[in-house]
Amino acid sequence: MEKKINSALISVYHKDGLEIIVRTLEKHNVKIYSTGGTWEFINNLGIDAIKVEDITGYPSIFDGRVKTLHPKVFGGILFIRDNETHQNEVETYEIPSFDLVIVDLYPFEETVKNSTDEAEIIEKIDIGGISLIRAAAKNFNDVLVVSNRSQYQELYSLLEENACYTSLENRKKFALESFGISSAYDTAIFNWFDNNSYSEFKVSEKSSTILRYGENPHQKAKYFGDLSAMFEQLHGKEISYNNILDIDATVNLISEFEETTCAILKHNNACGIASRPTLSDAWDAALEADPVSAFGGIIITNQIVDQLTAEKINKIFFEIIIAPDYTKTALEILKQKKNRIILIQKYRELKEKTYRSVLNGVLVQERDAKIETEDDFNFITNLRPNEAQIADLLFANKVVKNTKSNAIVLVKNQQLLASGTGQTSRVDALKQAITKARSFDFDLQGAVMASDAFFPFSDSVEIAHEAGINAVIQPGGSIRDDETIEFCNKNNIAMVFTGIRHFKH
Repeated sequence: MEKKINSALISVYHKDGLEIIVRTLEKHNVKIYSTGGTWEFINNLGIDAIKVEDITGYPSIFDGRVKTLHPKVFGGILFIRDNETHQNEVETYEIPSFDLVIVDLYPFEETVKNSTDEAEIIEKIDIGGISLIRAAAKNFNDVLVVSNRSQYQELYSLLEENACYTSLENRKKFALESFGISSAYDTAIFNWFDNNSYSEFKVSEKSSTILRYGENPHQKAKYFGDLSAMFEQLHGKEISYNNILDIDATVNLISEFEETTCAILKHNNACGIASRPTLSDAWDAALEADPVSAFGGIIITNQIVDQLTAEKINKIFFEIIIAPDYTKTALEILKQKKNRIILIQKYRELKEKTYRSVLNGVLVQERDAKIETEDDFNFITNLRPNEAQIADLLFANKVVKNTKSNAIVLVKNQQLLASGTGQTSRVDALKQAITKARSFDFDLQGAVMASDAFFPFSDSVEIAHEAGINAVIQPGGSIRDDETIEFCNKNNIAMVFTGIRHFKH
């Protein structure tokens, strides 16, 4: 099933990287057909090429909307070489044979990102290119299709090593990649027309990485996405499935904070987080919250890691550290452990939609992007929180939003004291948090409490009061809110409602 490439059809939007391919084809006496700007590019290299319009009898018309949409072009791609009837029709209608098709697509997605002009975007919906790609991929038994400039290096090696012969395996591989490109292209167009309303679920992700394993060693796993677009890995082992889940949680949490903040996460939940004037102090306070759980955790900060902080961090075992950057000395210190993953976070922008696979289907929702401010507070108790308490309530609310439900978070002086995570009752979550805070000798007098959802009864506030907590932030909305408010008023507790629930299942 080896086939010799005797002729090639080339029509591309992006010309970079094409020269070496064209010169290789010329060296092996391959006849080249081309269109418009691509023909000019090839001709300027001093290489002969036949204009497609010379075989179709039609010039490029309608401002380039129609160039290759002709039976002589598509016939030359689609006819089956060992089919006698097809061979007779090729001769009758004087249809040329194309053994190689090199076509890429108009930059639709790039145009959508950079333009709001609907007419400009519409013109970047490729018709001829996508049709040529599909035709050549369909006929992979006889034709090699190259549909993206990222494939040029592989194509060049193939042409050089095999003197322009291709195997069925080669052609089928390129066809598979081409259908992947065409389906992703159509998905992008559909989603633009759909304006991301998700009338149908269509997502296409071209970048992927095979992972060592999934959540557990007996599970195979793959990551679809481009980690290199968000992070630069400076050091350490390959990132695993569970690492990616933890990284996602850390990035979501740190994106809530503008002030100098350091967080330590374990199994998607913060075991320590604090905001301080300096990163070194923020690290100290974050580690103090739970130095036991910090072992093997994920560290993230929104500041450049300096030498002093690196020296402190280096004293414990951890899996990953993420920061905007590191000083030279800090990096040298952190690199002392061979497998330690060190990442630079390139940017903090997160997609508007989130997806989860469930029940052989997919749940799609808007990202929980709401970050409450004091303007969102409904001061519903007689006692109003003071300035320091308001700062702590806002801090606690950011943390509880990023903690698995049912969740309770205890905070004092911009420092996480403890949290109750993933409990089946809010009371259990609170008791877990109080017990944990006391186990690390924290004084809960003057601490604040955040809840990711309303308190169905006043019992949680009563327990918190007994522990010394005197300010609470919660969404409100229980039919027994009055009972909780009444208890707060009788016991000098300040409580605010936000009206926003932050469940995280």
